[in-house]
Amino acid sequence: MSALAATSMVSVPSVAEPFSPRPCALTRTTAHHSEGLDTWNAAYPRPAGSLDAVMVFLSFPDSHPLTTPAELAADHFPATSRFFQRASYGRFTLRPHPLRQWIRMPRPSTSYAIERDWTVAHRGAYLRDALAAADRHVDFSRYDIVYFVADPDAPGVDSDATKVVNLDRPLRADGTAIRRVVTVFENHPPDRLVLAHETGHVFDLPDLYHRPVDGKGDWDTHVGDWDLMGSQFALAPDLFGWHKWKLGWLDSRQVRCVQEAGPVRLTLEPLGAGPGTPVTGAAGAPSFGLGRGTKLAVVRTGPDSVLAFEARGPVGNDRAACRQGCWCTG
Repeated sequence: MSALAATSMVSVPSVAEPFSPRPCALTRTTAHHSEGLDTWNAAYPRPAGSLDAVMVFLSFPDSHPLTTPAELAADHFPATSRFFQRASYGRFTLRPHPLRQWIRMPRPSTSYAIERDWTVAHRGAYLRDALAAADRHVDFSRYDIVYFVADPDAPGVDSDATKVVNLDRPLRADGTAIRRVVTVFENHPPDRLVLAHETGHVFDLPDLYHRPVDGKGDWDTHVGDWDLMGSQFALAPDLFGWHKWKLGWLDSRQVRCVQEAGPVRLTLEPLGAGPGTPVTGAAGAPSFGLGRGTKLAVVRTGPDSVLAFEARGPVGNDRAACRQGCWCTG
């Protein structure tokens, strides 16, 4: 449990529902991965209930794979599914469907010029070839998410190039429109939780890291270890409470919009505590995280800005965290 004092800085319209968090919900804009959450962007699958993801493993004529599809699938699952299961408090299940065989691409890996800042032409050729090669083996209409996983030992594969490709003009296969593809070029073993990070983009979450212009410096300047979208190596990688609210994983009563004119004292339950999760309090005494308490306190600071407060500690996805306390984002 953690205590917090906050002061409301702007007035907001009143609503009929008492204690409704809606006055603090920023309006979604047309920005890519907008942080507004008053409505859901229907162009993205919403992580509720269960979603099915197909993993297609791509080999190339210029390399003989040194790993098996089963080994590469185990690099990412069940770890990725478990991350989302905990982060959503059991509200969302990601179901992987890995192919058992390699799918041979028609051209050498070096012909696609794979790199982090890929050209549109090379990227488009890769996706078209991968889809055409896989379509004989996969009914894409059955899946909500597509992972194209390249042979990590192929000479043209760059492990820094893993990303989600959003398509202005969707690809089509089996009567379904494929609006985005997760292209995986990771080493074996891969970066920790990299697939969970990329899957976060599939759910309309933005990158939270800071990319130095000169290629130097600390990429973790902004959020450090405290959100997967800031670092896939994070010791405390659970998603920020704001993002959990956006994804529909927090009930309205778990979000407190602070509108009082003066100081307010609130009690926040650790963000990582799900139903039935044992939690150790700040004084070292064991308590019991019911998982249904207030997770997020929000102060509206302007028409398009807020301060969001949450309690973090070594529980759930944050179990490796080395400290606990209140975290403020804005």
